[in-house]
Amino acid sequence: MIESAKHAASLHFLKHGPVRVEGTFRIVDIDGNELEVAEAGKVYLCTCGKSNTKPFCDCSHQEELKLRATN
Repeated sequence: MIESAKHAASLHFLKHGPVRVEGTFRIVDIDGNELEVAEAGKVYLCTCGKSNTKPFCDCSHQEELKLRATN
């Protein structure tokens, strides 16, 4: 594991879901603005593209999983 005094984060790729990021990190948008994080040290990033709060996950992927399960 690479350790850094400035940023040390772990990324966890969740099956059929978002990426959980934990540790010390910053999230910066395309314009260079740092985004605020609701819970310090942990965020869930959207991977499905359906979130209304991108880049953060709002669990929109769960609706699609429910639809797949009923078909």
